[in-house]
Amino acid sequence: MPTAIQPVIAAEGGALRFGDYTVKEKQKKDGFEFGGETYSVKTHDLVTRLERGGILAVETVPGTAVSGYRADADSVVFEAEGTGDTQITLGLAQSATYELFSDGESMGMTKTNRSGKAIFSVDLSEGSKKIEARLI
Repeated sequence: MPTAIQPVIAAEGGALRFGDYTVKEKQKKDGFEFGGETYSVKTHDLVTRLERGGILAVETVPGTAVSGYRADADSVVFEAEGTGDTQITLGLAQSATYELFSDGESMGMTKTNRSGKAIFSVDLSEGSKKIEARLI
C-alpha cells in the first residue's frame, strides 16, 4: 500500500515524491516550487500527472505513486508503484532517441515525437519498478 502524499509533495534528497493511486477523487496541487522550477500535480486512481512550467513531465494511466523523481537534460529516473499494466508518458527532448529501462533492464530504444513525448507501458502488478529514460 503506498504512502499517501495528499497529493504531493515531498522533496527527498533532491527528488520528488507525488501521486496516490488509491484515491477515487481527483487531488491536485498547483504552482509549487522545487529546484527553481514551478510544478503542478494531479492524481487519483485513473491518472497521475506532473507538469513542470506548464509542460508535461510525466503522466501515468492508471494513476501511480511516484518516488525518487529526478530529471535533467539527459535523463529521467523515478520509481513507480501501481496496480497493473501502466502506460507512462514522459515529456523529454523533441525528436531525440532514448533508451528505456525498467528495474535496470533495457526495454529498448524509443524516439520522441516533435512534442518530445515518449509513451510506453510497464507492468506494476508485482510491485514498484524503477523507470529510467537515458538520452542516446
